[in-house]
Amino acid sequence: MPLPRANETSRRGIPDATVARLPVYHRVLTHLVERGVATVSSEELAAAAGVTSAKLRKDLSHLGSYGTRGVGYDTEYLVYQIARELGLTQDWPVVIVGVGNLGHALANYGGFASRGFRVVGLVDADPSRVGEQINAGPNGTPIAVRPLQDLEDVVAEGGAAIGVIATPAGAAQSVCDRLVSAGVTSILNFAPVVLTTPDTVGVRKVDLATELQILAFHEQRRSGRTEVGA
Repeated sequence: MPLPRANETSRRGIPDATVARLPVYHRVLTHLVERGVATVSSEELAAAAGVTSAKLRKDLSHLGSYGTRGVGYDTEYLVYQIARELGLTQDWPVVIVGVGNLGHALANYGGFASRGFRVVGLVDADPSRVGEQINAGPNGTPIAVRPLQDLEDVVAEGGAAIGVIATPAGAAQSVCDRLVSAGVTSILNFAPVVLTTPDTVGVRKVDLATELQILAFHEQRRSGRTEVGA
């Protein structure tokens, strides 16, 4: 079952910009619940999420959540509302392709399970990686890295809904094509390349270099280092 795509969510009346902020609200609220905080005001929640209280209230109104005047939002219920909208109330099986430094770090990330994602397969083209045991499964259970030729089998065996591509740029499109052919309909791409996919497949690109360049732009403005050249 594919994850809701951004344009599908928008057709339900939730703007893409709001969808992009919902995971931030979910993370902040989850921390509040873990600390035993039962209610939170829009001002407190907005400050923790880095937005204005007016924007927060408008975002949450798309979920039908308006809080209680003088009391605020019920943290547990709001976490559930956002999780339901994001599709996190069910378990999403994930296959990671490319277990180099980045893929290895992703596989070892302990926050997937608590956010509705379960790593069911690890695949790599490097024979020296094949067979390596990584504690990426539920509760840190080990998963063996499989060879790239087994990709379709890994997707089928784990019922993977999401594919994470952490390969070099040159291999990414081929891996993407194989994931799509195997039935994966949502892809998170860390490779520095734009992927071509059918309209039925949702792709999110994470370009670390681009994000650093954006930070450099703002840092340059803050420090007054803008160079004047011909």
